[in-house]
Amino acid sequence: MSEYIDLLIHDNDLVLDPSRQPELIDDRASIAQDIAHMIRDSGLLVTLVAERNRLRQRDCIQQLELLVEADERLVPGTALITQLEPGKFLVTATTLKFGNIEVTL
Repeated sequence: MSEYIDLLIHDNDLVLDPSRQPELIDDRASIAQDIAHMIRDSGLLVTLVAERNRLRQRDCIQQLELLVEADERLVPGTALITQLEPGKFLVTATTLKFGNIEVTL
């Protein structure tokens, strides 16, 4: 039995199965989705993408990492945000029970 269950959201909309019922996600995927939504809701990602100063970008990334670290389902000290390309970031962390997660923003 799953410990964490959530509705699957894609492009800010519910994902429906062929019978028009909301699709569910659980455990690792649910935590990853929660992290992505937490980052988006914080508004820090918009600030990070708009920022041109490298020191301020690093500060914003550190704030985001601390925000992710606050999730009690993650192993402390494992959250890492790296820039893949301009405007695209990868968040990695380790959950306490379900292993590693990756979220692309």
